[in-house]
Amino acid sequence: MKLKKKVKRIILIVLVVVLLILVGLFIYNKVSNKKSTKEVKIVNEVEKYGYKLKENKPTKYKKMFEELKKILSEENVNEEDYVKKISEMFIYDFYSLSDKTAKTDVGGVDFVYPDVLENFLLNAQNTYYKYVESNIYKNRNQSLPTVGEIEVVSAEKTPFAYGDKTDENAYKVKVKWDYTDSEFDSYQKEADLIFIHEDNKLHLVELQ
Repeated sequence: MKLKKKVKRIILIVLVVVLLILVGLFIYNKVSNKKSTKEVKIVNEVEKYGYKLKENKPTKYKKMFEELKKILSEENVNEEDYVKKISEMFIYDFYSLSDKTAKTDVGGVDFVYPDVLENFLLNAQNTYYKYVESNIYKNRNQSLPTVGEIEVVSAEKTPFAYGDKTDENAYKVKVKWDYTDSEFDSYQKEADLIFIHEDNKLHLVELQ
């Protein structure tokens, strides 16, 4: 009888120890995940237009953001300069994959029209971003492209219909670019971008 009680006590102690270990592991994983997925800080912004610069963006992109901020801080904003600059920024951020953490980390979304954003993200993840490996733990060995020189060939006003609206002064922007490594010379290197107006802001609505 005493032996049975001892066995029961030992089993109970073992179960308690195992439970404590499991609880400890659960808490540790929660803390670790919070650290690894902590929100990236905003280091600069253009409040009136809602553009925000995250600290993890490359130096080249940060420089373009400063140029955009200067353009938009003018009393009379030169709209052509504005659309050309965000075209450059979109091309650099979207087509550079080397700084992306996973296929869901799609670049250029700050400039995309909210009504088409969901479809834009889905298409990007199923095409250009499809094979981007995760780099959450900074151990990726995959070779990925970085955009080099960007040339805005032209920026012209053109009527553009979307939904039940038409923007008579939408912009069609032709852009060419290359990559910093010739390994990616076969990748897309030119595109037409359509931007429409919404209040004081221009949004990318179509990428061709």
